[in-house]
Amino acid sequence: MRVAITGVRGLIGGALAASLHADGHEVVGISRSADAAGEIHGGESPAVECMVGWDVPAGTVDTAALEGLDAVVHLAGEGIGGRWSAARKAAIMSSRVDSTALLAKTIGELHAKPTVFVCGSAIGFYGDRGDEELTESSLPGDGFLAEVCKRWERAAVPLNDAGVRLVRIRTGLVVGPGAEAVERMAKVTRLCAGGPLGSGRQWWSWISLEDEVRAIRHLIDSDASGAFNLTSPNPVRQRDFQRALSAQLRRPAMLPAPSFAIRAVLGEMGQELLLDSARVLPAALERDGFAFEHPDLDSAVAVCFG
Repeated sequence: MRVAITGVRGLIGGALAASLHADGHEVVGISRSADAAGEIHGGESPAVECMVGWDVPAGTVDTAALEGLDAVVHLAGEGIGGRWSAARKAAIMSSRVDSTALLAKTIGELHAKPTVFVCGSAIGFYGDRGDEELTESSLPGDGFLAEVCKRWERAAVPLNDAGVRLVRIRTGLVVGPGAEAVERMAKVTRLCAGGPLGSGRQWWSWISLEDEVRAIRHLIDSDASGAFNLTSPNPVRQRDFQRALSAQLRRPAMLPAPSFAIRAVLGEMGQELLLDSARVLPAALERDGFAFEHPDLDSAVAVCFG
């Protein structure tokens, strides 16, 4: 199988490339820097056999190199950490929407189209929903990330008319070695400064890096289409996430960070990423027969830091 991946230098893209390569599949990276084949998350790797260049602002991509692919997995996007200035928000939005639109248009014009297009998205699609249990049939929410996800997913819709099976993956907080958000929490925890963020009662929906990769591969091989929540079947409240991390690192989790302080320091980003609540369940993924390797948080954290 020949699979192209955008965002191949990122955490998920790099792990997916390594998994596919290990099983004998050919991995093609799509990157702004096409001259650095093999440079993926964690350093040099033979997992990516060739790199294809693209320029999203210019609307160009090496079309010939995309002919005859079996699958495309689109994971590229500007990082969402840090305060969200107007310019930062514009970059976050355009890096996802414009790149997806470019790929959808390009793939639609290929002679030998891929069978499946897996489009990245996130559980930010659902917004702040309190204790409500959210599945793929739940309505989208409000807020900046919800708007990004809605427009991101909508940009891929033309592929349906092109006869390409479209899968939209709404990923939760990824727990695994090298996961930036978890490593930042671990750094604070090791300093004995970990604790609840705000009330700590907000739901955090997470997935192990291993299950994220396994789920993407499952959906490539499946004949399913539509939206899939890539989250563990056991979301936890933020305070319980911190407790699991603290227990693994053998540090206390008693120093709370008040909501007003998080908003003051991190602004809108702090509210949506840290304080908003999304209790997301992988209903469609489980219906499609996927079995989680790490359904519980303790096992995922143990792999991450054990």
